[in-house]
Amino acid sequence: MNSVVLSEQDISRAVTRITHEILEKNKGATSLVLVGIRTRGATLAKRIEKKINDIEGIKVGLGVLDVTLYRDDLSAGKQNLVIEKTSIPFALEGKQVVLIDDVLFTGRSIRAAMSSIDSYGRPKSIELMVLIDRRFKRELPIEANYFGAKIDTIKGDKVSVIWGKEKDNDVVYIER
Repeated sequence: MNSVVLSEQDISRAVTRITHEILEKNKGATSLVLVGIRTRGATLAKRIEKKINDIEGIKVGLGVLDVTLYRDDLSAGKQNLVIEKTSIPFALEGKQVVLIDDVLFTGRSIRAAMSSIDSYGRPKSIELMVLIDRRFKRELPIEANYFGAKIDTIKGDKVSVIWGKEKDNDVVYIER
């Protein structure tokens, strides 16, 4: 059974709200850079970047990060690992990094992303933005600074974020 959590309109409103929150907390976008975690976090980061440009008229740095080699579960039997390209075409020194992912669950991908970012320099700060915060089953003490929705799930639930280019429209749903 699938249950819709966020519709396309809900996602659009959340992206607008979160963008304003990021700009307010960081006092604008002058020292801000966005780093999206592949794959769906990168899509979300592009949308936030576009919204910042629409609001502030500033094009912020946009990077894409593959955390595969930084994960702590590589020996857990994951077969056919696909390593995608990481692209951070700007210096991180002194920047305020907003790390962006689609779903926060255990926190392990975020930990891997923060370890990976260390390889590219030392930012002034790192904040976390996610579309969905699953709240339960966190294995590491990681919390999002910005989120679209917080949801409660049970064991076995799968949260899916579908972007329009994958299907007809944007949607977030829970598979039970």
